[in-house]
Amino acid sequence: MAKSGSTFLALLTGAAIGAGLGMLYAPESGEETRRKLGENARRTQDDLNRRYKETSSNLSQKARQAKSDFEQRLEETLSSASYKADDILSSLESKLEELKRQNARFQKDRDDSRVASGSNGTGKSKSSKNDDIDDSVASKKNKKGASGSASDNAVA
Repeated sequence: MAKSGSTFLALLTGAAIGAGLGMLYAPESGEETRRKLGENARRTQDDLNRRYKETSSNLSQKARQAKSDFEQRLEETLSSASYKADDILSSLESKLEELKRQNARFQKDRDDSRVASGSNGTGKSKSSKNDDIDDSVASKKNKKGASGSASDNAVA
């Protein structure tokens, strides 16, 4: 754009200098000189209009091409993202199914081991559970005896 602006300025400057020199060295009459200046002015105007149209056309064409390229890249990116999202969803669904199968297998194995060991549903047999309760009561008594007052120790 700056290059075409400087070209335009150079053209105008050249036309003005040429017109001025033509008037100074013109061997023709004033009427003939005015006619030539008018022709030069029309040619210069026509040339400027042609350059303006060419530049405008080039810019419009480049803008359309840039828009088309952008739309194409955007479409490709969106398509690629869509395929990747589908792949991720598919992968997550298959992983979920695998985890469900593993969980079902784990639950079945746990239930089978409870049945085989006579468990009551807590993972411990009844005698083991009673032993845990006895140990808990004994530890509470020991703690109370170690941290309590003399009267608490007498009661215990």
